[in-house]
Amino acid sequence: MSGTVTYLEAIVIGLVQGVAELFPVSSLGHAVLIPAFLGGSWAADMDMTAKQSPYLALVVALHVATACALLLFFRRDWVRVISGLISSVRNRRIETPYEKLAWLLIIGTIPVGLAGLVLDKLLREHLGKPLWAAVFLALNGLLLLGAERLRGGRAGAAEQASATGRRAERGARADRGAVTAASGGSRRKQSTATLEPPRELDRHGRELPPEIASDIRLARLSRGTAVQVGAAQILGLFPGLSRSGATIVAGLFKGLHHEDAARFAFLLATPVILLAGLYKLPELAKPENSAVIGPAIAGSLVTFVASYVSVRYLVRYFETRTLTPFAIYCLVVGALSVVRFA
Repeated sequence: MSGTVTYLEAIVIGLVQGVAELFPVSSLGHAVLIPAFLGGSWAADMDMTAKQSPYLALVVALHVATACALLLFFRRDWVRVISGLISSVRNRRIETPYEKLAWLLIIGTIPVGLAGLVLDKLLREHLGKPLWAAVFLALNGLLLLGAERLRGGRAGAAEQASATGRRAERGARADRGAVTAASGGSRRKQSTATLEPPRELDRHGRELPPEIASDIRLARLSRGTAVQVGAAQILGLFPGLSRSGATIVAGLFKGLHHEDAARFAFLLATPVILLAGLYKLPELAKPENSAVIGPAIAGSLVTFVASYVSVRYLVRYFETRTLTPFAIYCLVVGALSVVRFA
């Protein structure tokens, strides 16, 4: 068994978790690589493959903190989704956008839930080594870069030119207040020249707030698409491959705008991370992990704040930008790590 995790180690890795879990750069890969690069007690205390490692319990707590931050940020969406699920079950029908979105999120989380139960321990213990994490991180960069290249670079100059106008429009829309999402009336105007999503109107012809408009577009996805996009999260079980990155890429290939793909990725990730974390959280209560409880709490607080700031930034970022910078980062860091640990 490795040594206990210190407060400094927990805070540093908590910051890394809060950023790397939502940025498409793999928090699990960084959780393996950073201690290995630092070496010494860091490598010993945070060895994920060590038997009965307290580091695993810490990582579980940090993931729960990320899920809590996502719940807080998307709290209005989740209130509408849960209300839609309740009304769907009560009335035995699926009609409104949020009733449809609720069931799409449920079926979209099934593949990774099953895969996690079967593969999680195997992947962490046998592939949770620095060299594997480095290889997968480089592959993650290729995946992100390939997705942008295959889509033909539709996020180019036209989208950048529209960014200022879109932000001004969003500010004006925010002042109009929330509008009921179950209106059913909408305008579907597909844009092929840029990545700007189509606008959505309520039954009175008023433009819907951007978050509700995005949810309505997501509610139009087929069940098959939801399963396929949700299944992409399985890649996130491999240290170095990003859960959010794989899900966003799958959404892009299904024709989603970057903004909608990222939003769907974050909504899909929330119940998966939360339920998986709560399932494993009792590990912290084991006597052998008692020394890590304090550091886990400190690290979780840092993760919560970092995750909230990260998702807030990324939701804005993907309104007008692409995965390319993250792809380059993963390729460079992954390649350097392969050289270091080969």
